[in-house]
Amino acid sequence: MGRLNGSPGPDLVVRSRRAVTKAGTRPVTVAVRDSRIVAMADYEADVAGDVEVDLGDLVLLPGLVDTHVHVNEPGRTDWEGFATATRAALAGGVTTIVDMPLNSLPPTVSVAALREKQAAARGQCWVDVAFWGGAIPGSEPDLAALHEAGVVGFKCFLLDSGVPEFPPLDDTGLRAAMAVLAGLDATLIVHAEDGAEISTASGRDFGTFVASRPPKAERRAIEHVVRAAAATKARAHIVHLSAAECVAMIAGAKAAGIRLSAETCPHYLFFAAEQVPEGATEFKCCPPIRDTHNREALWRGLETGVVDCVVSDHSPCPPAMKFRETGDFGAAWGGIASLQLSLPAMWTMARRRGRSLDDIVRWMAAGPSELAGLRTKGSLDIGFDADLVAFDPDETWTVDAAELRHRHPLTPYNGEKLTGQVRRVWLGGREISVDDEPRGRLLTRG
Repeated sequence: MGRLNGSPGPDLVVRSRRAVTKAGTRPVTVAVRDSRIVAMADYEADVAGDVEVDLGDLVLLPGLVDTHVHVNEPGRTDWEGFATATRAALAGGVTTIVDMPLNSLPPTVSVAALREKQAAARGQCWVDVAFWGGAIPGSEPDLAALHEAGVVGFKCFLLDSGVPEFPPLDDTGLRAAMAVLAGLDATLIVHAEDGAEISTASGRDFGTFVASRPPKAERRAIEHVVRAAAATKARAHIVHLSAAECVAMIAGAKAAGIRLSAETCPHYLFFAAEQVPEGATEFKCCPPIRDTHNREALWRGLETGVVDCVVSDHSPCPPAMKFRETGDFGAAWGGIASLQLSLPAMWTMARRRGRSLDDIVRWMAAGPSELAGLRTKGSLDIGFDADLVAFDPDETWTVDAAELRHRHPLTPYNGEKLTGQVRRVWLGGREISVDDEPRGRLLTRG
């Protein structure tokens, strides 16, 4: 069948005996034309295309979507840039990222700043890139214009972000921003820690650092978010949930009809605090990696659907090796470099728990796409972008940080044995690799 319903034939046909679709994992032939999936047929169906690929038993996944990536251009010459971040994403089977607003100069809190960041990204992206806007004190007049300019939502902090240009919202500011965003039906994503519950950390002991940012700091902040969302009817999202004791509160808020969602990150589900060596500052992130008991409870929150999605919070610190050499958790800049490793790290742990690749796609493709309102991403289905990943779920390998594609060769996963390897990637129906020319698009809301 070289033609579909009288239309021109497919540009690309990809077959897999194990394709992860909305209907579950099954043998499928995917037909692509003009960058979109135009037909789904049985594996043995008579469908011809300009290019035909038979993956056999390799798994076919939709490209993953990572809605929590810190790219630091423009104005940050020694930090992660669009070229390095998107190459790392591509190598890890992530075909869409959403950039955080706070680390560039200026931060993305105005239309002019958004245009500057888009200009820096143009021609530098190996995967598709969308953008969060920022909500800081006094920015309410800019929110509607940024929304109209195409950001997928807005990010705020409830404590010092560590970036002077991106100050936090107090409770009054949080409600003011939410009131504006409720009228736009836009999402506010929140770094939810209460600075009043956090103490100063120092030294090489990771346990001391964890104790300085207790679960209570997350709980108190999320309570503020829940009350503000209930009062304003705004849609709110908790980023990088670490403290599992907050899962019950989030579940209760959802049951009460409050428009609240939450994400967690691979490092909270993979590592445990008691396993972190002394001075290993590559494990530092805020909120912190907690103990084994917390990790297991967080997994249960994800498996029961209270936690909606899993994203990387990829944030490699700037002069990374300097912080590794000092080993001082108080002095080190925090941030986990994991964009390229999120899929195998999650699959390694999920597989041990008896979970399936259907779960991985729900958590790491469909869920983040829904959060960001990227309606044609995150699923193998007719009408969706033909962002495809050939994945070997049985390949076991050991991480070598020096071979990763992000800018600074430092990650807590260095030396870890992971299961699952990305073999091939298609972006909009065209096969791409990190050695090709960049073909990623700059996306706007919707």
